[in-house]
Amino acid sequence: MAKAKTQYVCVQCGGVSPKWQGQCPHCQAWNSLTETSVQSANPRFATWAAQTTTVQNLSEVEAQEVPRTSSGLSELDRVLGGGIVAGAVVLIGGDPGIGKSTLLLQAIAQIGLDRKALYVSGEESAQQIALRASRLAVNPVGVRLLAEIRLESILNTLQQELPNVAVIDSIQTLYSDQISSAPGSVSQVRECAAQLTRIAKQTGMTILLVGHVTKDGSIAGPRVLEHIVDTVLYFEGDNHSSYRMIRAIKNRFGAANELGVFAMTDKGLKGVSNPSAIFLSSYRDDVAGSCVLVTQEGSRPLLVEIQALVDDAHGFAPKRLCVGLEQNRLSMLLAVLHRHAGVACFDQDVFLNAVGGVKIMEPAADLAVILAMQSSHRNWPLPQKMVVFGEVGLSGEVRPVTRGQERLKEALKLGFEKAIIPKANLPRNLEEFSGMQIIGVDLLQEAVDYCR
Repeated sequence: MAKAKTQYVCVQCGGVSPKWQGQCPHCQAWNSLTETSVQSANPRFATWAAQTTTVQNLSEVEAQEVPRTSSGLSELDRVLGGGIVAGAVVLIGGDPGIGKSTLLLQAIAQIGLDRKALYVSGEESAQQIALRASRLAVNPVGVRLLAEIRLESILNTLQQELPNVAVIDSIQTLYSDQISSAPGSVSQVRECAAQLTRIAKQTGMTILLVGHVTKDGSIAGPRVLEHIVDTVLYFEGDNHSSYRMIRAIKNRFGAANELGVFAMTDKGLKGVSNPSAIFLSSYRDDVAGSCVLVTQEGSRPLLVEIQALVDDAHGFAPKRLCVGLEQNRLSMLLAVLHRHAGVACFDQDVFLNAVGGVKIMEPAADLAVILAMQSSHRNWPLPQKMVVFGEVGLSGEVRPVTRGQERLKEALKLGFEKAIIPKANLPRNLEEFSGMQIIGVDLLQEAVDYCR
């Protein structure tokens, strides 16, 4: 019997190599080649190709608003851009046990009250899902259930049932008869995702895919999986905390980097309408090393407490640790703090933390991080009821950030009385912020001098 032909495919770029190598010759990624079987060409996409439309001028295409349907969960609708879009394919990834299946079961139960809904489970039996639905106290009357991992059977069921919304839990457990490799391999995940996307576009049904994640937090399988789908959502959270955050990394029908916040209860996930109160729950007055930042997550401004601890180093090399903030930016901010504010931390251990488990990646956190570090280093508590935001450059200038007035309005609504912001972000109409003292600064030294 002839030996099956194999090739090695890069999970990052999809490049093909005839033999295994430690580094992908196409994208230079290390240890990214996986072995897959070479399949002969077959006409499984012939029907889809035959139904493609003719070429037309872009000016002749009529632009229409995309109709949306509520998922029944306001925070999920916010991240999706306003609701579920017909024909969209959504990929939701997250750590094991974070609550992906719970979230989608609650959503599909709400959708099934007035629309056709199908839940396909490849990881749990029908009895296990029924037990979860009973524990969550959801109404499962309108939800159709299928426990299957064979792709061809799932496609036949989708064509027969024609649901408005279908959940596939999860994409890594499915396998196709066309591919001889095991479920979860690069070729299986790519083939199953392509076939499900095809039927979603043909019929107009919305498909929600659950994806496993690797140890570095990215969705398992080929990188092309995130390119195939319309929306990529990441479900984040600390297992020791009851709060979960869902973030949009890619969204063809809405804004990326949108954030939704849920609280995990004994009855499932509940949306949090005012997440700023969570991230400020442990904020105390007159504490050195604490500064409140107004960050922007998509269209939502959030107030987050930034904590810094600067202490004498007792080892050979001072420690630098960030939790929830960008690690590589800390060294740059320490150098700026030394050069332009005269605060030397070369012999100090520096620890930073964003309270509440939120991850902040925008540069608008620079000014709050620097003020928190100098406050801890000199043991000077910052003024009470004060918020800070602004990007800091290498020459010590404080640069403006986007949506400055929305950030100030959120802080004013929560009772803050002072704000240090970039001078370019000063509002034109100060009467809207009559209850707040707003200080605009051009240089880092001005912000540090004010906090003394």
